[in-house]
Amino acid sequence: MKTAADNLPAPYLRTPQTVPEMMRQVLYALVPAALAYTWFFGVGLIVNAVIAVLAALLTEAACLWLRGRSLALYLGDYSAVVTGVLLAFGLPPLTPWWITALGSVFAIGFAKHLFGGLGNNLFNPAMAGYVALLVSFPEQLTNWLPPRMGDLDYEPLSAVATLTYALFGSLPDGASLDSLTRATPLDMVQTELGEMRTVEEIRGSPLFGDFGGRGWEWINNFIALGGLWLLYRRIIRWHIPIAMLAGLLIPASLFYLIESATFAGPGFHLFSGGTMLCAFFIATDPVSAAMTDRGRVIYAAGIGLLTYIMRSWGSYPDGIAFAVLLMNSAVPLIDRLTQPAVYGYGKPSEPDEP
Repeated sequence: MKTAADNLPAPYLRTPQTVPEMMRQVLYALVPAALAYTWFFGVGLIVNAVIAVLAALLTEAACLWLRGRSLALYLGDYSAVVTGVLLAFGLPPLTPWWITALGSVFAIGFAKHLFGGLGNNLFNPAMAGYVALLVSFPEQLTNWLPPRMGDLDYEPLSAVATLTYALFGSLPDGASLDSLTRATPLDMVQTELGEMRTVEEIRGSPLFGDFGGRGWEWINNFIALGGLWLLYRRIIRWHIPIAMLAGLLIPASLFYLIESATFAGPGFHLFSGGTMLCAFFIATDPVSAAMTDRGRVIYAAGIGLLTYIMRSWGSYPDGIAFAVLLMNSAVPLIDRLTQPAVYGYGKPSEPDEP
């Protein structure tokens, strides 16, 4: 008896996931975290995401046109959309539109197409764009708002006011960036530890929650839920999230046990900054990550360890983007050292001595 499969042309094996399907699943998994982010910090994320995605798509189209590639095929794979959204998650809610757009242009034009486009880029495009902005515009990338809870004297900006600042750089009468913005929990810990305050004293600030920063704890939880969904759908594999978190939490636990007054605990590192976003959505980028299972563990553990080192002793409060790019550069060597032997071929034996 013939079946429907008998009428299909060869090959008969079908890929379970296409690139557009995978990218759409990544976007779906980020929706709960985006809603939580918007609740705690306003519509700045949505504004940044729209600008970043538009700039990413325009840059992608221009690069494809210059390279003579199909716009319909490559623009429809959603990879540029994912890059823009991930970049937006790393930017402060009050970021001028031109800075956000420049980050997307660099991410797509330089970090992606300069290396040959999707599948050929050595570095994670979103992290490359973020680092380019952080190095070029350090002052503008500190405009973080306090959460809707935890600061009784803070009056959150309206959606219209946030959009007006992003597009035109103007704030409501009587408002200023100094009165609206606050240091992030990671920045506060790093700065005040340098002023000889203890972790326990610093955690007395209303910006802190049970483990990490107020609001950020919930956002990281929702990011983790989205990451678990990707694991369930087999969009990502467990090696990178587990190894990255272990590489961060093991040294954090050891130093906290040795001297809890001057080193934040593992819970703080887990629920602060971009830890969960990196573990499930950034480090797992299949193009810029290692290819072998052992290589993925080494690669991700290196990201976690470098993140802890930079958070504890570096100049930037959250070193995740730098850690990702450094380990991206090590991926070719990691893949070479962890490549399994081809079946039927082994190490050549030494010739017998006469």
